[in-house]
Amino acid sequence: MDVKLKEELLEHSKQDFLPINGTDHIEFYCGNAKQSAYYYQAAFGFKLVAYAGLETGLKDRASYVLQQDKIRLVLTTSFDPNSEISKHVAEHGDGVKVLALWVDDAQHSWEATTERGAESVMAPKIFTDDFGQVKIAAIKTYGETIHKFIERKTYKGAFLPGFIPKEPLFEIKPVGLKYIDHCVGNVELGQMNKWVEFYEDVMGFKLLITFDDNDISTEYTALMSKVVSNGNGYIKFPINEPAEGKKKSQIEEYIEFYRGAGVQHIAVATDDILYTVAELRKRGVEFLYVPDTYYDDLFNRVGEIDEELEDLKDLNILVDRDEEGYLLQIFTKPVEDRPTVFYEIIQRKGAKSFGKGNFKALFESIEREQAMRGTL
Repeated sequence: MDVKLKEELLEHSKQDFLPINGTDHIEFYCGNAKQSAYYYQAAFGFKLVAYAGLETGLKDRASYVLQQDKIRLVLTTSFDPNSEISKHVAEHGDGVKVLALWVDDAQHSWEATTERGAESVMAPKIFTDDFGQVKIAAIKTYGETIHKFIERKTYKGAFLPGFIPKEPLFEIKPVGLKYIDHCVGNVELGQMNKWVEFYEDVMGFKLLITFDDNDISTEYTALMSKVVSNGNGYIKFPINEPAEGKKKSQIEEYIEFYRGAGVQHIAVATDDILYTVAELRKRGVEFLYVPDTYYDDLFNRVGEIDEELEDLKDLNILVDRDEEGYLLQIFTKPVEDRPTVFYEIIQRKGAKSFGKGNFKALFESIEREQAMRGTL
């Protein structure tokens, strides 16, 4: 990152009207939250920490809260076939409904964003139990995704009021996941700039970087992407839209099967990607494949790195460098039957970028998967 951009981000953080401490949680609406919770525990090493459902007095749904270091996932299923949750699952499959942001003042966050044009989902509301209180408000973003503002300064409970602590029923071994690095949204053709402007004008985010179809293209497909970030850089949202190509792009495939805009992938950080990916592979997590030829000129492209080439090659991990350092990354295949949500595992060794040098290899890999699915 150059000096000018650092200065701009610093100045932006001083003027930030919407301070955000980080990602509070990500909530999925699921067809069967209990089984999904087992998958994330067994495969990804998340620990079950809280639960709400029939046993806690909820009659219409159940939610499981899973945590690994600073990452918190909430998996929710409905008992009512006519509920918003069930309709969301019927339309989109299992998918992200809530990107919840941890703030110090939910009232101010809601007022500041709705005054600037955000559509309200829920006005600030206080929830209480024996462990304190949490104030929550919510606004709409792309597709049916929402942002919740979570203010939990005094709360001491397991997750939120109404949830009880819950222990896993088998030994959980973490895989080294640390925090949410970024969350990527896919939107329809012509909608990317609209949502970038939403984050800039309504939420006070700054445009961090732009990728056009010259940066992100193969022989067959292309896409465009812009990355927005909040003042302190803790929240980063790349927004993708399709670009013209000979065949159907991954964004078009996602929108077709998700039935609209939504969260495409969640990038989770690790301090030891070799260990993390080896563990995930042992547990049956499937990853995209890049051919061995990718590694032929690796050192010419990225220079000296700490890792052994053969270790990266064995695990199929990609490497890219920017002016700040380098990063290592790998992408899972979709984690459900619809070709929609997947995960990125990323380790940053100074790099602030998003792996531009790997785009071509990555998207050719995705195209191979699309060809097997008959959706290219």
